[in-house]
Amino acid sequence: MDVVFEKINQWRHLAENDQLFDYIIRQLEELDRFGPLPGILLPLLEAFLPFLPLVAFVLANSVVYGLFRGFLYSWIGSVIGAVSIFLIIRRLGDKKPFRAITKQKQVKRVIVWVEEHGFGPLFLLMCFPFSPSAVINVVSGLSKVSRQQFILAVLLGKSVMIFTISYVGSSIASFAQNPVKSIVVGICILLFWILGKYLERRIQRKAERKVHRDG
Repeated sequence: MDVVFEKINQWRHLAENDQLFDYIIRQLEELDRFGPLPGILLPLLEAFLPFLPLVAFVLANSVVYGLFRGFLYSWIGSVIGAVSIFLIIRRLGDKKPFRAITKQKQVKRVIVWVEEHGFGPLFLLMCFPFSPSAVINVVSGLSKVSRQQFILAVLLGKSVMIFTISYVGSSIASFAQNPVKSIVVGICILLFWILGKYLERRIQRKAERKVHRDG
């Protein structure tokens, strides 16, 4: 445990001195013998330790592994982490500490808002790299949002967010000079939004039919 805290303090020190990004790249290159595992584990770890810099991990993966593999490793790790937190909170949500949290007015309002709006806001929040993903995962787990809706939002939203960061990381100089790339990213977000809403409606219709059959 002391080793873990020492490593966390080291990362904080590096971040404060703008050296963390270069350090992560060096570590990934040194751990190349482990294949994709380090590139997957870093984004996964961020889901459980949200103060870690997900953007730096994704950028470093795109630099070390290239656009496609860097995106894939970051996406797999981030999705596994988010879904794991959601499932853990969903299972433990009826325990005493979590019941106390859900009784707080502000938390209750957020939970109700997420339940009423479902996939839409979850997808959008997942698309943005600086949104409070840890809070989103926990609140979704405490809410009555279906597993299908949450996992769908994570799969699609994280793909948009991580691909955007990876895309920028792999061609950071040309991105600012070529507005076409920005347009491509915007179109991808729109297409994923449309696809997500279509799938959400299908899930809701299936759930309604199941309720009618059971009733």
